[in-house]
Amino acid sequence: MYELIRITDQSYYISCPAKIGVFDTGEGVYIVDAGSDKDAGRRVRKVLDERGWQLRAILVTHSNADHIGGCQYLQRQTGCKIFAPSIEAQFTRAPILEPSFLFGAYPPKPLRHKFLMAQPSDCLDVTDAEFPKDARVLPLPGHFFDQCGYLMPDGTAFIADCVSSPETLAKYVFPFVYDVAAYLDTLDKLPALGAKYYVPAHAEPCEDITELAALNKRHMERVAEQVLRLCVEPRGFEEILKLAFDENGLALDFQQYVLVGSTIRSFLAWHLDNGRVSAEFADNRLLWRRI
Repeated sequence: MYELIRITDQSYYISCPAKIGVFDTGEGVYIVDAGSDKDAGRRVRKVLDERGWQLRAILVTHSNADHIGGCQYLQRQTGCKIFAPSIEAQFTRAPILEPSFLFGAYPPKPLRHKFLMAQPSDCLDVTDAEFPKDARVLPLPGHFFDQCGYLMPDGTAFIADCVSSPETLAKYVFPFVYDVAAYLDTLDKLPALGAKYYVPAHAEPCEDITELAALNKRHMERVAEQVLRLCVEPRGFEEILKLAFDENGLALDFQQYVLVGSTIRSFLAWHLDNGRVSAEFADNRLLWRRI
């Protein structure tokens, strides 16, 4: 864990639960995301120090805590700049927004922990004049608000949480999705990015992303169909969530309640927008029904 893996003469990644990209400019390095917490930040710094690399900037793909948890430590230790796209920059500055968004209100203590709420960091938008000119921002929305990837001059694309490995999909069944339509569109566009190497955060790097993107799309289509099937009778959200967990042999806890719950709501919203379900109020309950 936290081993430095070489991709090209300039691009590397640090192996950890959410892979951290490294790009060597020859005058210092950029890293793509920063791990899940302060300890991850320490381990990243150790890797960089062993190579004699100066950290110039952290390029954040999106503001989920497992991607920005090490930002505060690294920024305080090195004085590096942090950049993120639009809403992701705001969440990085104020990480309480993530559990608040997921819960739909001020989050209780069981949701205010490092896996859902990182420590705040000073963060600039990727449109700032100081953003590295040799890194190209790749808009990759769907998983989170303004998630992006970064294409480096050597053709390596760090693509964040656009795709998951087959093992991850099988284990969790419901990968987190904020905007279903945008996510499916991103999967369709990935092969056309023109990268020489693709480095997902939760799957193995590859030269051709086509097959993995197609696998993830088929999985999303199965999830969409399952959610639709659970609405064959008028049901409230809590019942739909319970049935989804029961059918897939999953165990519900507070964290999964908000993560999977948010994903299922996203699928319900997508089905509603596309006329596949109705949302009806009866006896002061919101009921979802397949049309």
